[in-house]
Amino acid sequence: MSESPNQEIIENLKIAYAMELETVQNYIAASINLDGVRSEVIKKSLEADVAEELTHAQTLANRIKTIGGTVPGSFDLAKSQESLQPLADTTDVVGVIKGVIEAENGAIAQYNKIIKICDGVDYVTQDMAIGLLSGEEDHRREFIGFLKEYEKG
Repeated sequence: MSESPNQEIIENLKIAYAMELETVQNYIAASINLDGVRSEVIKKSLEADVAEELTHAQTLANRIKTIGGTVPGSFDLAKSQESLQPLADTTDVVGVIKGVIEAENGAIAQYNKIIKICDGVDYVTQDMAIGLLSGEEDHRREFIGFLKEYEKG
Protein backbone atom coordinates (compact mmCIF):
# COMPACT_ATOMS: atom_id res chain seq x y z
CA MET A 1 0.00 0.00 0.00
CA SER A 2 1.49 3.35 -0.99
CA GLU A 3 1.91 6.08 1.61
CA SER A 4 -0.49 8.58 0.00
CA PRO A 5 -3.62 6.40 -0.08
CA ASN A 6 -2.79 5.03 3.36
CA GLN A 7 -2.58 8.54 4.85
CA GLU A 8 -5.88 9.51 3.26
CA ILE A 9 -7.50 6.38 4.66
CA ILE A 10 -6.08 7.03 8.14
CA GLU A 11 -7.28 10.65 8.13
CA ASN A 12 -10.78 9.59 7.15
CA LEU A 13 -10.81 6.82 9.75
CA LYS A 14 -9.87 9.46 12.34
CA ILE A 15 -12.82 11.59 11.23
CA ALA A 16 -15.17 8.62 11.63
CA TYR A 17 -13.60 7.82 15.01
CA ALA A 18 -14.22 11.38 16.24
CA MET A 19 -17.82 11.22 14.97
CA GLU A 20 -18.48 7.96 16.81
CA LEU A 21 -17.10 9.27 20.09
CA GLU A 22 -19.09 12.49 19.77
CA THR A 23 -22.20 10.41 19.12
CA VAL A 24 -21.55 8.44 22.32
CA GLN A 25 -21.36 11.68 24.31
CA ASN A 26 -24.51 13.10 22.77
CA TYR A 27 -26.53 9.89 23.05
CA ILE A 28 -25.66 9.67 26.74
CA ALA A 29 -26.73 13.29 27.25
CA ALA A 30 -30.01 12.85 25.35
CA SER A 31 -30.83 9.55 27.05
CA ILE A 32 -30.55 11.26 30.43
CA ASN A 33 -31.83 14.77 29.66
CA LEU A 34 -35.08 13.84 27.89
CA ASP A 35 -38.20 14.14 30.04
CA GLY A 36 -41.77 12.99 29.67
CA VAL A 37 -43.76 9.85 29.06
CA ARG A 38 -43.21 10.02 25.28
CA SER A 39 -39.44 10.02 25.75
CA GLU A 40 -38.99 6.60 27.36
CA VAL A 41 -38.67 4.53 24.16
CA ILE A 42 -36.19 6.99 22.69
CA LYS A 43 -34.14 7.14 25.89
CA LYS A 44 -33.92 3.34 26.04
CA SER A 45 -32.95 3.11 22.37
CA LEU A 46 -30.22 5.71 22.81
CA GLU A 47 -28.91 3.97 25.95
CA ALA A 48 -28.62 0.71 24.01
CA ASP A 49 -26.96 2.42 21.05
CA VAL A 50 -24.19 3.93 23.21
CA ALA A 51 -22.48 0.54 23.48
CA GLU A 52 -22.76 -0.06 19.73
CA GLU A 53 -21.33 3.36 18.86
CA LEU A 54 -18.48 2.86 21.35
CA THR A 55 -17.70 -0.49 19.72
CA HIS A 56 -17.60 1.29 16.35
CA ALA A 57 -15.08 3.78 17.77
CA GLN A 58 -12.92 0.94 19.14
CA THR A 59 -13.04 -0.86 15.79
CA LEU A 60 -11.93 2.30 14.00
CA ALA A 61 -9.17 2.95 16.53
CA ASN A 62 -7.80 -0.56 16.08
CA ARG A 63 -7.79 -0.16 12.30
CA ILE A 64 -6.06 3.24 12.50
CA LYS A 65 -3.26 1.66 14.55
CA THR A 66 -3.07 -1.47 12.37
CA ILE A 67 -2.49 0.47 9.16
CA GLY A 68 0.17 2.73 10.64
CA GLY A 69 -1.66 5.64 12.22
CA THR A 70 -1.86 6.96 15.75
CA VAL A 71 -5.22 7.03 17.47
CA PRO A 72 -5.96 10.67 18.34
CA GLY A 73 -6.57 11.91 21.86
CA SER A 74 -9.42 14.16 22.92
CA PHE A 75 -7.62 17.41 21.99
CA ASP A 76 -7.39 16.24 18.37
CA LEU A 77 -11.03 15.29 17.92
CA ALA A 78 -13.26 17.67 15.99
CA LYS A 79 -16.84 18.19 17.15
CA SER A 80 -19.65 18.92 14.69
CA GLN A 81 -22.97 17.47 15.92
CA GLU A 82 -24.78 20.73 16.51
CA SER A 83 -28.22 19.13 16.10
CA LEU A 84 -27.54 16.67 18.94
CA GLN A 85 -26.62 19.26 21.55
CA PRO A 86 -28.90 19.26 24.61
CA LEU A 87 -32.12 21.10 23.89
CA ALA A 88 -33.59 23.80 26.12
CA ASP A 89 -36.93 21.95 26.00
CA THR A 90 -36.15 18.59 27.59
CA THR A 91 -39.47 17.21 26.31
CA ASP A 92 -38.58 17.87 22.65
CA VAL A 93 -38.40 14.22 21.65
CA VAL A 94 -38.84 15.04 17.95
CA GLY A 95 -35.86 17.40 18.10
CA VAL A 96 -33.68 14.64 19.53
CA ILE A 97 -34.92 12.14 16.94
CA LYS A 98 -34.10 14.57 14.12
CA GLY A 99 -30.66 15.13 15.65
CA VAL A 100 -30.02 11.39 15.71
CA ILE A 101 -31.07 11.05 12.06
CA GLU A 102 -28.75 13.91 11.08
CA ALA A 103 -25.84 12.32 12.98
CA GLU A 104 -26.52 8.96 11.34
CA ASN A 105 -26.61 10.63 7.92
CA GLY A 106 -23.20 12.12 8.66
CA ALA A 107 -21.78 8.75 9.70
CA ILE A 108 -23.26 7.09 6.61
CA ALA A 109 -21.67 9.72 4.36
CA GLN A 110 -18.29 9.27 6.08
CA TYR A 111 -18.37 5.48 5.78
CA ASN A 112 -19.34 5.73 2.11
CA LYS A 113 -16.34 8.04 1.60
CA ILE A 114 -14.02 5.55 3.31
CA ILE A 115 -15.41 2.70 1.19
CA LYS A 116 -14.65 4.64 -2.02
CA ILE A 117 -11.16 5.68 -0.89
CA CYS A 118 -10.32 2.06 -0.02
CA ASP A 119 -11.60 0.56 -3.26
CA GLY A 120 -8.77 -1.35 -4.90
CA VAL A 121 -6.34 -0.17 -2.21
CA ASP A 122 -7.31 -1.59 1.20
CA TYR A 123 -9.97 -4.26 1.14
CA VAL A 124 -9.80 -5.00 4.86
CA THR A 125 -10.60 -1.41 5.81
CA GLN A 126 -13.22 -1.29 3.07
CA ASP A 127 -14.91 -4.42 4.44
CA MET A 128 -14.83 -2.98 7.97
CA ALA A 129 -16.40 0.28 6.73
CA ILE A 130 -19.13 -1.65 4.90
CA GLY A 131 -20.01 -3.46 8.13
CA LEU A 132 -20.10 -0.22 10.12
CA LEU A 133 -22.18 1.43 7.39
CA SER A 134 -24.79 -1.32 7.69
CA GLY A 135 -25.20 -0.66 11.42
CA GLU A 136 -25.57 3.09 10.88
CA GLU A 137 -28.17 2.54 8.15
CA ASP A 138 -30.17 0.25 10.45
CA HIS A 139 -30.05 2.79 13.25
CA ARG A 140 -31.15 5.61 10.93
CA ARG A 141 -34.06 3.50 9.67
CA GLU A 142 -35.15 2.86 13.26
CA PHE A 143 -35.16 6.58 14.07
CA ILE A 144 -36.94 7.49 10.83
CA GLY A 145 -39.67 5.10 12.01
CA PHE A 146 -39.74 6.82 15.41
CA LEU A 147 -40.01 10.20 13.68
CA LYS A 148 -43.03 9.09 11.64
CA GLU A 149 -44.83 7.97 14.79
CA TYR A 150 -43.88 10.94 16.98
CA GLU A 151 -44.78 13.53 14.36
CA LYS A 152 -48.27 11.99 14.13
CA GLY A 153 -49.17 12.40 17.69
